Amino acid sequence: MNSVVQASDYPQLIAATKSERARVELAAAWIRRVFDQFYEEFLKLTWSAKTAFENRDYPESVACAKKRLGLYNATVYALAWDLRAAFAALAQRESLWTQVEAAYLPAVAGRYEADLALAYIHSVRRRVYHGEWRPVEYGFGEQRPPTSSGNAVFERFTCTWPVDHRVIQRILEVAELSVPFRAPASDAMRIARRLNDVLAGTSGGAKLIAIEMIRGGFFRNRGAYLVGRLVLTGEEYKPFVIALVNEPEGVAAAAVLHVVSHVHNLFNTTEAPCQVTNLHYHELSAFLHSIMPRRPLGLHYSTFGFHHVSKVAVMNEVRRHLGTDGELLDTAPGFPGTVAIAFTSPHSDYILKVIRDRPTTGYKWDSFEGADVVLEKYKRVHEINRTGSMLDNILYYNLKLDCSWFKPELLQELRTAATNAVQLQDDALVFKYLVVQRKLTPLNVFLATAPEDRATRAIVNLGYCIRNNAAANVFNKDFDARNYGVSRYLKVFLYDYDAVETLTDVKVRTNRDRLEGEEEVPGWFFEDGVVFLPEEIEAGLRVGNRALRRAFRAAHGELMTVEYWERLQQELRAGEIPGIHTFPESCYLSDPGVETVANE
Repeated sequence: MNSVVQASDYPQLIAATKSERARVELAAAWIRRVFDQFYEEFLKLTWSAKTAFENRDYPESVACAKKRLGLYNATVYALAWDLRAAFAALAQRESLWTQVEAAYLPAVAGRYEADLALAYIHSVRRRVYHGEWRPVEYGFGEQRPPTSSGNAVFERFTCTWPVDHRVIQRILEVAELSVPFRAPASDAMRIARRLNDVLAGTSGGAKLIAIEMIRGGFFRNRGAYLVGRLVLTGEEYKPFVIALVNEPEGVAAAAVLHVVSHVHNLFNTTEAPCQVTNLHYHELSAFLHSIMPRRPLGLHYSTFGFHHVSKVAVMNEVRRHLGTDGELLDTAPGFPGTVAIAFTSPHSDYILKVIRDRPTTGYKWDSFEGADVVLEKYKRVHEINRTGSMLDNILYYNLKLDCSWFKPELLQELRTAATNAVQLQDDALVFKYLVVQRKLTPLNVFLATAPEDRATRAIVNLGYCIRNNAAANVFNKDFDARNYGVSRYLKVFLYDYDAVETLTDVKVRTNRDRLEGEEEVPGWFFEDGVVFLPEEIEAGLRVGNRALRRAFRAAHGELMTVEYWERLQQELRAGEIPGIHTFPESCYLSDPGVETVANE
């Protein structure tokens, strides 16, 4: 196929030929051409984040990130629609897809992004079958990218303890920023002092042999990060991340993160993806896994926006676990959801969800808008900046799982209570959609069993979760602790989204201006839409322990004021990007005397 053929030319070319074989080859070339255009634009948007940071253009940074996140689906959906119109037989005869894929694969073989290209054609196929119960495999087949050399992915700085500040000053250059540092020597000395102090209190100082830094920067919202690892004897790695800010006077190092929990919270999938100016996504994921080994490898791809590589990797993990370990999927621990059916296996890293056809008794709201509306909320959360406080949702469509992997009671519940999502075909369940999230401990379960000090930290972190959600213009009208989960590092995340609303659409009201003994119904009672009384947050948590409620109130009393919420609404409507709580104050370099060791 001539390389000058434009994507818009293929419908006419397909219509002009009567040969089915020619149509198959044209369809394969068409999909490849659109994939190439998608990937070129994806990389362009990635490097635009670096430019936005250098220009201090934070709205542009957010806009590029949002476009990049939705680019895959936008191109897949449009292409699938056009393919159905131009080559209707593809939607009717599955055998044709085998021929299209056979013509497609040789054209992408040998490219680094060959596995992503294969995931792309599978996504197009699923979209062509949209609305039908036809499963399509999530896999890469035999497509494996060529291995990149380590030099292309990271730069190694040989050093020993104590680390010389001149080594750090060279490290500050790995992102190749076009704007200068305000005081690079001073920043390097502060970073070296912090690093050497940390290593002095551990055995790491004597074992340090090098620092390895990813070539390129990690860009997100207002910030940039230089990501690396301390290399110790015995092939042991420790995280080493430098947070940068770009101020009017120039770039400056703001913080150093060296504790796994802090780096884990910074780069997990509850944050918006980073834009990383490095092409080697498999090696990047492996590098991140080396400094955060307890996080499943598949999820690291989502850290920098390769969600569809992550989807395949995560589903492969789920299937290997069920097929190899012999565990069965069962209802997830904790209080059963009134809207979603959540299920997992005992040692899985993931929770799987579908939406019920109708809610169970105990549903709190006047009306249920249906499974499709709830699923749209899960999709929305996937496509926004989750500000480190909302679990990402991996959404699968037309997926098949063996019935033998389910406990009989769960199998029966899925088949009777979620017919919108599940259908039995032979010895398998076909899911029209399936939501997969990282497994967490439900907050209400954690608070009931944790030691007092850990429970207090978790309830305080719940307040930061609520604040961060609000900064993303997300309002969860159900503050019940059962809708939140706790990680091993005591960070709290929202994971149920059926009660999520847009904060700027919420009407903030209060009863505190009413006189004691007033009996008439307040005016807000008759207003349409979502009405929110901040003073009711504490009661809405449904936390019976008074000491925990006092700790929440002491740390986050302003959350229970009208002024806080109205001010935040005004900032969001003005297009401002509110700050969020991303890592502890102890990580900042502004106060070198602050304790830097995290309590894990």
